Amino acid sequence: MRKYIFSVLIALLSLPVIAQQQQSQAKVILDKTAEAFRKAGGVKADFTVKAVANGLVEGAENGTIQLKGEKFVLKTSDIITWFDGKTQWSYVTKNDEVNVSNPTQEELQQINPYTFLYMYQKGFSYKFGVTKTFRGKAVWEVVLTARDKKQELERITLFVTKDTYEPLYILLQQRGQQTRNEITVTSYQKGQNYTDRVFTFDKKQYPNAEVIDLR
Repeated sequence: MRKYIFSVLIALLSLPVIAQQQQSQAKVILDKTAEAFRKAGGVKADFTVKAVANGLVEGAENGTIQLKGEKFVLKTSDIITWFDGKTQWSYVTKNDEVNVSNPTQEELQQINPYTFLYMYQKGFSYKFGVTKTFRGKAVWEVVLTARDKKQELERITLFVTKDTYEPLYILLQQRGQQTRNEITVTSYQKGQNYTDRVFTFDKKQYPNAEVIDLR
C-alpha cells in the first residue's frame, strides 16, 4: 500500500513537468507553422467551413482565402471581406453594400482563422492533442486555449502537416456557445504574388454598391 501511494504521489508531482514539456513542444510546432507561413509568401487556400452543434451539422459553406502576412481577402457565396492590415471592407452580395471598419484583434479572430499564425504568442496557452492522422496525412494536433476568460474565442484546435507545417484543419470554439466552426483546408497554394491592392476594396468593381463607413 505504501508503495502504491508513493507511486501515485510521484505521478501527481510529475504532471506539472509533463504539462510544461507538452506546452514547450506545442509552441515549437506553432513557431514552425508560423515560420513556414512567413516563408510561403502569398498563400491561397480553398476551404470548407461547417457549423456543428451537438454533433449535427447546422450549415456548411465553401470559400477561398488569399493571405499575405496579416492582409487577407476572404470570399464565400454571401460575402467578400478585404483587410489591408488596418481597414476592413465587407461586401454583402445580396444587399450590394460594403461596410468599412477598423476591426479589433478579437473581431479579426472571428473572421480570419489564420490570425493564430501571428497572435498565438499572446493570451493563449497551448498543448498537444492526440490526433495523429487527418485525411490520410500525418499531423500534429495543437490545442490553444484563451487565458482571458472574457475572450469570446475560447479555444482553437489545429491540425498541421508534420512534413510541411501547413494547416489542414482549424476548429474554433466560441465561449459559452454549443455551436463550433470546423474549417477543413481542401487546397493550399504557396508562393502567390499578390500586390497590396489585392487586399483593398475596389469601388470600380462594384460601382453601385452602397458604402457604409462604420469607423
